[in-house]
Amino acid sequence: MDPFKKYPCQIPIWAPGKEPLPPGFTEEDRGALAQQQKFQDMMAMGMESCAVKTVMAGTMGFGIGAFFSLMSASFAYEDPLLRQRSQAGMNTTQKASQIFREMGRGMYTSGRGFGKVGALFAGIECVIEGYRAKNDIWNSVSSGFLAGGVLARTSGPKAAFGGGLAFAAFSAIIDLAFLRREPAEYAFTSPTFFPNQTNPDIRSED
Repeated sequence: MDPFKKYPCQIPIWAPGKEPLPPGFTEEDRGALAQQQKFQDMMAMGMESCAVKTVMAGTMGFGIGAFFSLMSASFAYEDPLLRQRSQAGMNTTQKASQIFREMGRGMYTSGRGFGKVGALFAGIECVIEGYRAKNDIWNSVSSGFLAGGVLARTSGPKAAFGGGLAFAAFSAIIDLAFLRREPAEYAFTSPTFFPNQTNPDIRSED
């Protein structure tokens, strides 16, 4: 008889590498499961690192900025008067080359600006969240204030302070309106079930 069924309050203790396998798996699958779990843990640690979050935010910001610039450039060239003045005396090849150069230059400039903002904000927020060990709105507000101040630092102290306040307010609005759908520090309070116990929420069909 299983001792854990005889004494249901006893805490199960398993030797490393001898934990119960999921249903449908045998001892031959234990090595593959261990490798899969190790890979998943490494991926989770990588995705939670501040460096990866900063790079991802910068890349996404660059893409968004480039897309916005591409759309605005497309609308700008729909003006026939502007097109005639800027392309006077050019043949078709020269006109196309000028259009693509201007579009590429604008996409790079806009994407670089958006990427800088995204990477700076994400990096600061990750560091603050790791230091405070909390996930609440104050992380976004603090990150927005610091990021706004850094971006406006070349315009003087007053501009840096004002930029920080504006970015902090914008971050708070975005966090409250779109991102935070559940209370901060949400705790999962469901009881813990061990592999040899039966979940009372699962009803047998027998």
